[in-house]
Amino acid sequence: MSGHHHGVPCPDHATRGVNGIRRQGLCLALHHMDWVRADDPRAAVARTLEIGRVADAAGVDALWVSEDPDGWDAFGVLGALATVTDHIRLGTGVANPYYRHPSLLAASVATLDQLSGGRSFLGLGRGQVEWYREALGIAAERPLAALRETFDLLRAWWSPPYQAAVAGNAGDTVFPVRGWERTVAPVQTPPGPPVYLAAVGPKALALAGRLADGVVFNDFASETFLEEAIGTVRESARDAGRDPAAFRFMARAGVLVTDDPEPVLERRKAHLALINSLPGMDWLLAEPGFDIPAIMANVRRTMCTDEVLARGGGFPEMRRAGDLAAASAAIPTELMARLTVVGPLAEVRERLRSLVEIGVTDVFVFPPEPGEAAEEYRERLRELTEGDTGSSG
Repeated sequence: MSGHHHGVPCPDHATRGVNGIRRQGLCLALHHMDWVRADDPRAAVARTLEIGRVADAAGVDALWVSEDPDGWDAFGVLGALATVTDHIRLGTGVANPYYRHPSLLAASVATLDQLSGGRSFLGLGRGQVEWYREALGIAAERPLAALRETFDLLRAWWSPPYQAAVAGNAGDTVFPVRGWERTVAPVQTPPGPPVYLAAVGPKALALAGRLADGVVFNDFASETFLEEAIGTVRESARDAGRDPAAFRFMARAGVLVTDDPEPVLERRKAHLALINSLPGMDWLLAEPGFDIPAIMANVRRTMCTDEVLARGGGFPEMRRAGDLAAASAAIPTELMARLTVVGPLAEVRERLRSLVEIGVTDVFVFPPEPGEAAEEYRERLRELTEGDTGSSG
């Protein structure tokens, strides 16, 4: 199931920097909060599509559209983006099999693949199970088994004869599918579009090594965490008889070149306080010299994270119940500087080289500025890759 076998080349193998030097794949993330904060909904939609057009023309490799149960429909946005782009790969960052049953996931990705001419991928994760169990009444049970069954179902539904079943009795399976046959298939040849798993814990990372095409790491994953996690995935892949070198590892590093990084780091603290206060997400922040458990325990208390999750509350309630300013103040700016790739050009290039050395193949960059032309954005991105950051393949 390596990306090498798909009909469209993976960006990290197909894209090269100057002088033929292979560079890291460049990714962009789009989130529904861009629409929530907008005063003019039509302008916000137009801006989303413009980001897609500019990124596509500038040579960005992949566009990841978020999906949380309180926000937009990721595949609706992706379908619209497919009509205004030609080259960029399009997928979710990330969808889960509770909110979208595996059959719907299979249909959504196959539809996007048809609309985009074979440019789709699936970012898959477990989601925040408290939201589904407590608030939405969905039996979000056994997340690891649910993910494993989803991989099997998708690969069966995306390959002839497009029929899938889950072995075992109904009580033993999360999705007791019994020979369901699908009729719409992806453009990409079997086993279909790449599936990248959002994984944090060792069991999910090992599952990725056995079944996924790569791993997408959430925001603020430290180099310490990334190096260990990539090693876990590669070891699992070898044990499963798969080629570890075929995997892609995507870091949401928020790459931005600026001579004044501190305001950016301060703004991003609020995002860390929300996302990484969720259970288990503080593992991503492992960084020598910082007492991460103590820092994040303080953030969780300030954000009332445990109480909100116990009620099944989502991010809107967390923002109301918690004190985002106080939680942000509890996060050291020095830590933020280590968890993001933001700063002067020479420093950013050095950080990118370091990520390559530990195995990261793709990084997430900041989107184009409003009104920024594709060629201007291309030049800004080219700055990042003019230095030899090594091979991502």
